Amino acid sequence: MTAGTPRPRIDTSKPHPARVYDWLLGGKDNYPVDQRVGETLPEEARGNAARNRAFMHRAAAWLAKNGVDQFLDIGTGIPTAPNLHQIVQAISPRARIVYADSDPIVLRHAEALLTSTPEGATDFLHADVRQPETILERAREVLDFDRPVALSLIALLHFLPDDEDPYRLVRTLVDALASGSYLLLSHGTADQHPELKQETEAAYKKGAIPLRMRTRSEVEPFFAGLELVAPGLVFATEWHREEPAPARERSGFYVGVARVP
Repeated sequence: MTAGTPRPRIDTSKPHPARVYDWLLGGKDNYPVDQRVGETLPEEARGNAARNRAFMHRAAAWLAKNGVDQFLDIGTGIPTAPNLHQIVQAISPRARIVYADSDPIVLRHAEALLTSTPEGATDFLHADVRQPETILERAREVLDFDRPVALSLIALLHFLPDDEDPYRLVRTLVDALASGSYLLLSHGTADQHPELKQETEAAYKKGAIPLRMRTRSEVEPFFAGLELVAPGLVFATEWHREEPAPARERSGFYVGVARVP
């Protein structure tokens, strides 16, 4: 962990997206206030969360096998094994991973669970994606931004409304990456579940969690100027590189991996 990392108080009176996501994945690191949000979501939300995480596993492994050994994962969420560093360090033991999240409970669990291989490194920043310059400054203490870095933004950006300009935030982060770096992204959508859109939005609104699911045309601009790798911008269940895609399932996430030219 970065020296001097603050120990903010965990507010158990308000739900947090990281803890709701933990509940959806069957985790135990959440509170009744988070569970109430999860219980009001459509039943399909659990399956969508699992399919999204499976995409992260596949994409991170593919990047590690193709020589990427530095990762900046923003919006980490509560560590759920196998986490990103476990996936990539099993392939590249020297890999260096920096996690960042704004939820204090993630900090607590990160200290115990985000343990690196002896050859590599992991670090955790208690930081918010809305402060990209701060994240980049602190991540440079562990990562070499003169070499390729994989920027991971998984199930994060749909919690940023339009007035917070998520496209600018992503561009600020991507602009700091060297040529040959990658953006690994997933984003919530109702394109395959239009009948569940209202119910999903209402559940998060009741928990005072902003939610802005986006269409394919609204997700595409996050990859502006980048080179999408095959199979491109697709639903989470459709992103496969090393094995045939399974029988197609509906998904609540668009996903993509793109290279910085």
